[in-house]
Amino acid sequence: MCKGKLYSVHDEQFVTNISYQFQSESPRNWWGELIPVEYVRIDDSRTYTIELEDKRKCRCYLRKRVNRATVGIPPRYVYKFSGIDTLEQTASKND
Repeated sequence: MCKGKLYSVHDEQFVTNISYQFQSESPRNWWGELIPVEYVRIDDSRTYTIELEDKRKCRCYLRKRVNRATVGIPPRYVYKFSGIDTLEQTASKND
């Protein structure tokens, strides 16, 4: 899984570090799953920004996967993320 960061869109506040995996990475229809690294309550009725491992930032919605929790006390849940914006391609290293 890749490493990234989760921010609140409303106030641009850092929420938590995440591990994520894309299930579909097409520019107009991207989605996947993420797991918060630390325990933090995530309101899945809000909009968030994911900072990807390659430093791209993308707005998305989250939905808790109720039937999937990672091992731990308190439990850390798996969330499905669905993109709002077009997923931009990674800039080349020569730019």
